[in-house]
Amino acid sequence: MSNESAPRRVFARPVAVPDDLALLRGPVTGVVELPGHLQWSGNARYDLDAPGRIVDLYRTVINEAARPADLHMYLNEAVLVRLWPDMWLPRANRSAWEDRFPRLRQLRPAAA
Repeated sequence: MSNESAPRRVFARPVAVPDDLALLRGPVTGVVELPGHLQWSGNARYDLDAPGRIVDLYRTVINEAARPADLHMYLNEAVLVRLWPDMWLPRANRSAWEDRFPRLRQLRPAAA
């Protein structure tokens, strides 16, 4: 068997998704400091009153969370819904969330 015919193994990191968006009851104002398992490089402090930093926090938590409890603690349903249409996320993460919550998919602008 040649290497060309061998199946290619791709590492796929699991994506944490809450069972219900209503469980997302994280803070909406103030400063949040993420623990090391969520923010392993860079500045772990996020000022939720600064538009750019709140988007960074949400993107970081969605991308790095290994369990729904992290999502529940740091994300808020209303803020997530507001940010969702414009937030850049890896395709696997966005798909996992939109498959579980079709209303998030409906928030995105139609493809041009």
